[in-house]
Amino acid sequence: MPLTAHHSDRLQRIEQARDLVFQGRSEAQGSGVSPWIAQSWQRCLSMGLQPGQAVGFDAISAQHMRRVQEASRPLVQAAQPVLAELARAIADIRYFAILTNADGIVVDVHGPVDRQDRRAEGIARVGVDLSEKAVGTTAISAALNELQPVWLHRGEHFFQDNSAYSCAGAPVFGPDGFCAGMLDLTGIETTERPALKHLVRRSARSIENSWLLSTAHTLVLRLNWPGNQPGDDSDGLLTLDSDGHVMGANPTARQMLSLSPATHGQTLHASDVFASPWESLFDAASRRGHTQELPLWSGLRLQTQALRPGNSAAAAQPAAPMHRTGVTPKPLKDVQTDMIREAVNQARGNVAEAARALGISRATVYRKLGVPKS
Repeated sequence: MPLTAHHSDRLQRIEQARDLVFQGRSEAQGSGVSPWIAQSWQRCLSMGLQPGQAVGFDAISAQHMRRVQEASRPLVQAAQPVLAELARAIADIRYFAILTNADGIVVDVHGPVDRQDRRAEGIARVGVDLSEKAVGTTAISAALNELQPVWLHRGEHFFQDNSAYSCAGAPVFGPDGFCAGMLDLTGIETTERPALKHLVRRSARSIENSWLLSTAHTLVLRLNWPGNQPGDDSDGLLTLDSDGHVMGANPTARQMLSLSPATHGQTLHASDVFASPWESLFDAASRRGHTQELPLWSGLRLQTQALRPGNSAAAAQPAAPMHRTGVTPKPLKDVQTDMIREAVNQARGNVAEAARALGISRATVYRKLGVPKS
């Protein structure tokens, strides 16, 4: 099907879904949008919001913003190098990047924002409240509610005033495991690019890793499953102090180790995680590049690489290949190829499934990866 016909059909299905939800029809959950989008629309309606009402894009008070900026300082500092390079990667496709805190308040903006366009100026301002209660269903509110990467296009936004936006979003988790905010990529009346969901997730992962490694620690552990040597962007990262206490972890490590977010006053030790003497982790760090397989109390085993803070730059490499100081960012076409390759890996090699997730044809997947059609 030609792209224009596909796009027209998608917009029609979105409109049909809106009609079902806004009329309170029981079949709304089986409509042409993801269930979480329909649920967000229903929450907006329950708050008394109406799709046709004007959206103010109001900023919070100066006093409130000072508190937000102070609390968000570690997040913003970790994100700035990533956002700067990300903005360069997406400049040619007329998208820009927005960083918010966990309440949907904008704390940083990067990229080619057309300040003459009120639709861009409205959302791309530090201090603007872009939460669901303020501006309805968006990638920002969806990522913060669902705690997973999302893609929204045109009419999938609740308010008609927001129907020109196409957005990808991903949550950003702090070293303690709690959601600290989210990263959003927004275009206005641009081509739909659901592949950006993968790019924003990779960039969010890079922010998380940089933030983790900027906190106080004595040892960094890179973690991966047997058969996957630690050293790429699929690694879990765990930081320890000199006594073996866990100081922080990225989301991948928390999933591997079944770690819950840290609560105030709660202390977790390496010996609570690894079923082997924790001191051996520090011994391994003296053998640079050495990896070892360690047992977990769950019965599983992980490949680990221990690094001292002086070698943390090696631990930080990854998530977004563009985020390496002094290194020229990858061309956009290479970033796109990386996203396609990641989507195929997530689909366990199923090219058709990966193509559907990315919103592109199977032929494009094969062409970008240089693989002959089977």
